[in-house]
Formats: sequence, C-alpha cells, structure tokens
Amino acid sequence: MRETDERLQKVWDLVDRDELVRLTRELVRIPSVYRPEDAAGNEEGAARFVAEYLEGAGFEVRVEEVAPGRPNVWAVWEGGLPGKTLLFEAHTDVVTEGAAEDWEHPPFAAERAGGRIYGRGACDTKGNLAAALLAVRAIKDSGVPFAGRLILCHPVDEEGMMAGIKAFIRGGHADGVDAAVICEPEENRICVEQKGAMRVEVTVRGRMAHGAMPLSGVNPVTRAARFVVEVEELEREEMERHGEHPFLGYPSLTPTIFMGPDCGEAQINVVPASAYVALDVRTTPAQSHEELVGKLEGILSRLSSRDPDFDATLEVIEERPPTETPRDEPLVGAMDLAYRHLTGREPRYDGVPGATDGTFLHAWAGVPIVTTGAGDREIPHHKDEWVDEDELLAACKLYAATAMYYAYGKD
Repeated sequence: MRETDERLQKVWDLVDRDELVRLTRELVRIPSVYRPEDAAGNEEGAARFVAEYLEGAGFEVRVEEVAPGRPNVWAVWEGGLPGKTLLFEAHTDVVTEGAAEDWEHPPFAAERAGGRIYGRGACDTKGNLAAALLAVRAIKDSGVPFAGRLILCHPVDEEGMMAGIKAFIRGGHADGVDAAVICEPEENRICVEQKGAMRVEVTVRGRMAHGAMPLSGVNPVTRAARFVVEVEELEREEMERHGEHPFLGYPSLTPTIFMGPDCGEAQINVVPASAYVALDVRTTPAQSHEELVGKLEGILSRLSSRDPDFDATLEVIEERPPTETPRDEPLVGAMDLAYRHLTGREPRYDGVPGATDGTFLHAWAGVPIVTTGAGDREIPHHKDEWVDEDELLAACKLYAATAMYYAYGKD
C-alpha cells in the first residue's frame, strides 16, 4: 500500500458508523423547514447544532445570518502543509413534510428500520451533511500530514432561492477555494454535470365578475389555462429537438403553481381579477435560456393576438445555468481514485437532474464542482424519505478519501 493509502486507512479507522447514524438522526429530528409564517420555522436549529458540534470538535467556526433566524455555518481547518483548498457543501434546510399523517414513519422522528434512517431530510441532505462532518473530522483527528485546507460549508435556503450560498459567495468566503464537493443524494455516483434552471412567473389579468354572469367580466383563469396548454406543447418540441442528454435526461417546462386570483382570497362564485402560473424550467446545455424566454413570450404574444382581452406579463425570477466539470479536473480524478480504492469497482459517472448550491459556486465563483453522496436519487421530497446506512457510511469514506487524494494524489 502506498503512502497516501496508508494515511487514508488511518483516517478511515476513525470513521465511526454509530456516530454517523447518531449525528444523522439528531439532524433529522430538527425540523429545518423554512416557513415564513412561523417564527421558529427556519434553519437556525440545525445550523446551531452543526456549529456546536464543530466547535466541540475543535474547528474554527463562523456563523453569519443571511436573514433573521437563517444563519449560514462554515468551518475552516488548516492542514498544516501548503496545498489546495477543498470545500464540502451540504445545506441545512429541508422541504416541507406535507401531511405528517401520510407518513408511515413520522417525518421528524428519525426512525431506524431495515438498515435505513427515515425522516424528512435523511436523504436530502442531512445524512450527507453528517457524512461530510465526520469525514473532515476524521482527517483532522487522525494526525496524518495533510497538505491544504478543508472547508465545511452549510448554507440555508438551498431548497428555495439559494440565498445562503449566494451570500457566502458575495461575502468573499469562496475566494481561494480550488474545488468543491457538493454533498447531495446521488447514490455515490460521480456527477460532473447539472441541469440549468429558470423559475418563471406569468400573471394574467382579467376583470372581476359574478360567477353567474361571467360575460360581464374577463376570466383570467381560462386564459391562463390556454398558456399552460401551449407550454406543454413547447416542452414536447424542446424534447424532440434536443433529445435525451446522456447524463441529464430530457429538458422540461413544468407548470407547478396555478392560482386565481394571484393574491387575496378566492371564492367559487367569483371570476377573479387575475390568475398566476409558475413554471419550473429545467434545461440541458444545448438549450439557450434567452431563446426559451423568447418562445414563452411568443406564446403570450400569439394568445394576445387571438384574444383582445388576453393581458399577461412574464417575469424570470431566477436563472441558473447548467454546469459541467471536465474529466481532467483534479477533483474528478481524486474522487475517481477514491471510489476505486473504496469499492474495488469503476465509478459510475452521471449528472444531477436539478440545480444545487454548486451551481452558483461554479457560475459565480468559478469553482470546479463534483456532486455525490448517499441516497436514492428519486427519494428526496417524497413521503417516508430514507437513506441507507451502509451507503451513508460509504459516502463518508468516499468524502474522506477524495480529500486525501485531492491533497496528495496517488503517490
């Protein structure tokens, strides 16, 4: 066994499965769902837990509020020898649990069954957050020589507008980072590409009227529905034009919210004054966001030309470019070596079907990223979300090995 592998074994010897399970369950029990109407409905509890854990482990920890009650947490560890800076990123927020009574395992009980941990965020991505914490701690506590610097970055709002990672970058905290591992549920595949995304809002204006006398007003609901049907056809055209990307699959334009009125109280016997449609657009690298927006605006223009009462506006409220990390990037090579050493098998390369905080680390800060972690890719945001304990342990060891090979290579 070569020198790096010998050092790595000392690190792996400190990766404790029971501690990984305990830490994951503690994090899952903290309901870090952002709920603006709830003063306690945010990521603060999870962030403070992470900060206290890292402080107790001897890390230099920083906490910075992005918004009231919504703090980013990050920790820096200097290896003692000159080298590159590698960042591990895992967000602290989780999506809503929905109707808790629909869950077989309570969403925040962190129950164990059949070698799995159940609960909201177990897969996306508190298990991987715990794995990153333990991986970096094992390197620090092992006492092996380490060339470089490791950063653990745990921002808020990844499931929303990614305000946390944006604030981290704007604050200059990503300056000097050479590469980043994005800790997300990807079945421990090496994901080197990500879809792009746009979030689009369309407001259709009508004229309020009595539901018994609809002709005395202008119904924005039916007009918004025509737009949705046209979007479905545009999606088919884009899928046929660009085909299935080998890592990212098909592009999509998905209506996710349809409301009438766009604000205020709805009533069944009232034609509303407005309707609102939200689109979640996911793109592959061959697509142009500018061109897609033009096509959506073209739909509105055509509908308006056919109907003088059709009045609508479109706004892109968020845009995230697709990302790609070349195979010759040192981080990719390090993770490839790490996976082979850990499993004895060739790694599977893939892409991320959605955007991550890594999107902005790459696009805004110019940081090469690779995304990987434990968890079935289709489980996030489902009821009875779970993560496999064996796979989670493998992710923790993969993170540690990636950091070691990134620092030293295969000497």
